Amino acid sequence: MCCVAASLFALGPRAAIFIWWLLQPVRFAQTFDTALWPALGFLFAPWTTLMYVLVFPGGITGFDVFFLVLAVGMDVFSWFGGAYTNRQRLPYGQA
Repeated sequence: MCCVAASLFALGPRAAIFIWWLLQPVRFAQTFDTALWPALGFLFAPWTTLMYVLVFPGGITGFDVFFLVLAVGMDVFSWFGGAYTNRQRLPYGQA
């Protein structure tokens, strides 16, 4: 099972969300009241969605907040990391 989880995370967080939702739809139903939040999370914040589904069943207490902040950071870095990496591709004077 550990190798399956590692390969899903290697494929990307969206693949992991999709497969996890197929395998345990009840967990997603317990975590989210509507289908809107997981859909938005799938599109815009997949790492945060994965971490929230992981830590939610026992309640978000103590060290779980650290993991959620880490996941939010991973999402933010994935949004803005490409722009920082590709900053040298544009010649000066063009926007």
